[in-house]
Amino acid sequence: MTIVSTKEFNTNQEKYLDMAIDGQVYIQREDYMFIVTRSPEKYKEPDEDLRRAVSMAVVRDRLHKHVVLS
Repeated sequence: MTIVSTKEFNTNQEKYLDMAIDGQVYIQREDYMFIVTRSPEKYKEPDEDLRRAVSMAVVRDRLHKHVVLS
């Protein structure tokens, strides 16, 4: 187990991502802890949910006509 700050992780991302292949890397950020670990699965092709996803710009445009500004 390795614990690093966000600054240290950002400075040496490749090093810590390589370390995450064999174990877990914990990134400490103020009151939060993030865990970086290797997924047992290889890259997956986008599934149907991702194909149906829309960007925030599309959501904003669709909602804009329903929002009443005062």
